[in-house]
Amino acid sequence: MLLNGQDPAAIARAAQALADGALVALPTETVYGLGARADSDAAVAQIFAAKGRPADHPLIVHVLDVADAERFAQDLPPVARRLMQAFWPGPLTVIVPRAAGMAAAAAGGQGSIGLRCPAHPVARALLAEARKLGVLGVAAPSANRFGRVSPTSAQHVLSEFEPGLLVLDGGDCEVGIESSIVDCSRGHPVLLRPGVLTEAEIAAVAGEPLAPRDAAAPRASGTLAAHYAPSAVVRLLAPAELQAALSKETPHALAVYSRTVAVPQGLLQRVMPRHARAAAQELFAVLRALDAQGAREIWIETPPADAAWDGVRDRLSRAAAAFSDSAS
Repeated sequence: MLLNGQDPAAIARAAQALADGALVALPTETVYGLGARADSDAAVAQIFAAKGRPADHPLIVHVLDVADAERFAQDLPPVARRLMQAFWPGPLTVIVPRAAGMAAAAAGGQGSIGLRCPAHPVARALLAEARKLGVLGVAAPSANRFGRVSPTSAQHVLSEFEPGLLVLDGGDCEVGIESSIVDCSRGHPVLLRPGVLTEAEIAAVAGEPLAPRDAAAPRASGTLAAHYAPSAVVRLLAPAELQAALSKETPHALAVYSRTVAVPQGLLQRVMPRHARAAAQELFAVLRALDAQGAREIWIETPPADAAWDGVRDRLSRAAAAFSDSAS
């Protein structure tokens, strides 16, 4: 059921639904989330069931401010506090030690928990109204079936779930890909998932370089090798490889998404923006649109290697890996 996110009555209705233990889909600046009150394991279990998501794959808890974050944390390490001060509200998740007895299901049973303070005004209005009803945080992974393309509009969410789900419409998401995730639970900060914030921006605030993900890292949202996949097969090709492949006989119902490569007439195509932020903002919407237009394969030009494109490159690599996994 679609609700107007600008309507205070709709916000109040959604907040009451969360307080009552029901699911609510909400907009954030990154993607739409499928939310439940994070302090109720029974409510959170509905998220895993609705998405078809493994219960040990942790969720991110969305909070209104640092004070609410502290309720879910055993402690907030100094590096986490620096990152929160610099980037909250915004597209950054920090993983910190979890407070005993808090949000065990949302954390996937781990002793750490991922926390984010969203910037979207509808999300913030919902969190503020829900807090008045005793909801201190909302666990909210992307509002789509597990492993599929994340939603960046309310219509995307409606296409994924049963019509009874309350969906707050906050328009198209401004950022378009999920938050950067930094593990602050083990001393030195570790980058678990890139987003639109560059590693250099985060490291400058952290006061030290970010280490890459390692075998001891906690599990985190969106970090499985195969993820973010449309129904169509995704192939990620360097510009020269893509141009060479297009010069040969191409498969039926092929779509191409590229920045620099000339695409033969008659093929379904979209031009990738030249700037990383613009490409991130439209990425998931483009993949969904090409699916809807009947593409059976999507050939995508590999984004540039510079750091601004890390988040887009990460999502495309995982989308392409979904096909590799199914073919192996």
